[in-house]
Amino acid sequence: MSDRTPAMARPLRPPAAGRAAAYLFLFLLGGVVALAGTLVQAAWFPGGLLLALAAEAGLCLGAARALNSRGGAAAAAGGWMLAVVLLTAGRPEGDFLFGASGGSYLFLLGGMAVAVICATLVPVRQPAAAPARLGK
Repeated sequence: MSDRTPAMARPLRPPAAGRAAAYLFLFLLGGVVALAGTLVQAAWFPGGLLLALAAEAGLCLGAARALNSRGGAAAAAGGWMLAVVLLTAGRPEGDFLFGASGGSYLFLLGGMAVAVICATLVPVRQPAAAPARLGK
C-alpha cells in the first residue's frame, strides 16, 4: 500500500512485542502507584491526597507521551483502577485499606477523573491524507 492510503483502509496489525511489554509494564506500574497512593492519601490528608493524585497524573501522562498514544495512558489507568477496586474489597476478618471518609472517595473519584483527563490530553496521529477544505 502506498503512503497516501487513508488510515482506515490499512489492515490492523497486532502490536510489536516490545510495545506489548511496555503496555504490560505500565499496567503493573499503575497498580504499584495505586497501592502507594492508597497508603499516602490516608496518612497525610490533604497533602497526601494531592500527592497521590499527582503521582497518578504523572504516570498516565508520562505513559501516554512515552508511547505516543492514548493506549499508554489507558494501560496505566487500567492497572490503577483494577488495583484500587481490589484494595477496596473487604476481607472476612474486616481488614481493608480504605476508610469510609471523604478523602478515600476523593481519591477514588479524583483518580478516575485524572485518568480520563490525561488520556484526552495526548495528541493523536492524523491520517496521512491531503488537506481538504469544506465547500470547495
